[in-house]
Amino acid sequence: MMPGGDQEPGSYYVGVDVGTGSVRAALVDQRGILLAFADQPIKRWEPQFNHHEQSSEDIWAACCVVTKKVVQGIDVNQIRGLGFDATCSLVVLDKQFHPLPVNHEGDSRRNIIMWLDHRAITQVHRINETKHSVLQCVGGVMSVEMQAPKLLWLKENLRETCWDKAGHFFDLPDFLSWKATGVTARSLCSLVCKWTYSAEKGWDDSFWKMIGLEDFVADNYSKIGNQVLPPGASLGNGLTPEAAKDLGLPAGIAVAAPLIDAHAGGLGVIGADVRGHGLACEGQPVTSRLAIICGTSSCHMGISKDPIFVPGVWGPYFSAMIPGFWLNEGGQSVTGKLIDHMVQGHAAFPELKAKAAARCQSVYAYLNSHLDLIKKARPVGFLTVDLHVWPDFHGNRSPLADLTLKGMVTGLKLSQDLDDLAILYLATVQAIAFGTRLIIEAMEAAGHSISTLFLCGGLSKNPLFVQMHADITGGNGKNEQSWEGCVSQT
Repeated sequence: MMPGGDQEPGSYYVGVDVGTGSVRAALVDQRGILLAFADQPIKRWEPQFNHHEQSSEDIWAACCVVTKKVVQGIDVNQIRGLGFDATCSLVVLDKQFHPLPVNHEGDSRRNIIMWLDHRAITQVHRINETKHSVLQCVGGVMSVEMQAPKLLWLKENLRETCWDKAGHFFDLPDFLSWKATGVTARSLCSLVCKWTYSAEKGWDDSFWKMIGLEDFVADNYSKIGNQVLPPGASLGNGLTPEAAKDLGLPAGIAVAAPLIDAHAGGLGVIGADVRGHGLACEGQPVTSRLAIICGTSSCHMGISKDPIFVPGVWGPYFSAMIPGFWLNEGGQSVTGKLIDHMVQGHAAFPELKAKAAARCQSVYAYLNSHLDLIKKARPVGFLTVDLHVWPDFHGNRSPLADLTLKGMVTGLKLSQDLDDLAILYLATVQAIAFGTRLIIEAMEAAGHSISTLFLCGGLSKNPLFVQMHADITGGNGKNEQSWEGCVSQT
C-alpha cells in the first residue's frame, strides 16, 4: 500500500532484515506505517552434518533485490535512513575484503558459518572448561552457536586456506553495514551478545589468550572490531556511491549501526505502545515484558534496570538492545525448523500437502483446522494425552545449556494417518511452549518479574502456536488478552 495522493510528501525509511532462509525489506514512513514489503530467498549449504554455510555475496545480492523492489514508485530522494538486522552468523573476509572459504572444500563462495552451525563442539567444551569470568555473562556456559568457538575451529582446522589469510571476521549484521558504508565499526549489539565484548570494559585480553586466540590481542582486535558503536548510531558518511548503485538508493543516505535480527524484534515489541487498546499490560513497566521472537529459532528477551544473572540464560548484557537496560536472552534452537522437520518427515505429509493445496491453505492452516475437527468436545490440548515430545533435537540452549541433549517422542503407534500427523504437530508445538515456560521460571527465580509475553516473528502468525504458549505459560489463550498481562501477536 502506498501513500494517498492527498498526503503531503514526507520522509521514508528502509529496513532490511536478513533471516535464516530469506532477506526481507520494508519501506515505512515517518509515522512507522508500512508502505511496501518484499522478500527474497537466500542460499544455504550443509556439506556435512552440523556444518551450515552461506554466502555473503549471495546475501548482499538479495538485499539489493528487495531494496529496489520496496522503493519502486517513490521519490528516493525522500529516503532519510537505512538500517540492517541479520542473524548472528560469522562472515570471513581476507585483507582485501574478499570472501574466504569456511569449508574443507575450499569454496570461497561459502564464507559464512551460520548461527546454527554446531561444528565447534570440541572447541566450545574446551572454552567452558576454562571457567573464565566472561562466561558469567553467557549464563555460565558458552554456546557452540557463539563466535569464539567457531573462530577457534577455523584456526585449528582451516589454518592455511582461511585463518592465516583472514583480515576481517564480521558478525553478519556488521558485514552488511560495512558493505553499505565502508565503515568497519561493529555494533555493540553484535559484540556484546556473541563475542564476549563488555560495554563497560571492552575486550578481555586474558580470555582470548586462555582459549588460544591470542592473535586478536596482538593486533589490537583489528580483525574482530576495535571501534564499537551503539545500535542506531549513524555510520561514517552514510551510503557509499557503490552501495547506493547496488541498492537503487541515493548516495549519502544515513545508515545505522545494526542489530542482530532477534534483538531488532525484541526492541520492537518491548518498546511497543500499548496505550488505548484496553490491554491488561497497559501502564506496567517495560521490564515486565518478555519478547519472544519465534522464527527458525525462538529467542526470549527480557530487560532489567540492574544486572540479573540467570543460569543457562545469556546475559546480562548492558545496552545491547535497549540503551541503559540490561538484557537477558533465553532461547530454543531451531524451533521453527523442528516443526517443519516433524511434519515434513511424517508418512502422511504428501496427503497433507495435497489437501492443503486443494484448499489454497498452508499446511499449518490445514493442520490447525484438522485438529479442530478431531478434538470433538474436549479442548484441543487433550489430543496429546498419550503422545509427548522432548524438543531438544539440536541441543538445549536455555535453561539447561546442554548442546549434547537430543530429541525424543514417546507414545507412538503403528498408525501413520493424517490424524496422527496432526497430533504429532500439536505435541511438538506444546513441547516448544513448555520450553518457554521453563525459561520464564528460570528468569523469574533469578529476579525477573515477568507479567507480559509479546510474540513476534513467523510462528507468531500461527494461532495454535500462540494459543499453546498462552495455555502452557499460564494465560487464557487470547492473542490480545492477558497472560498475567497480555500475549500479543504482531
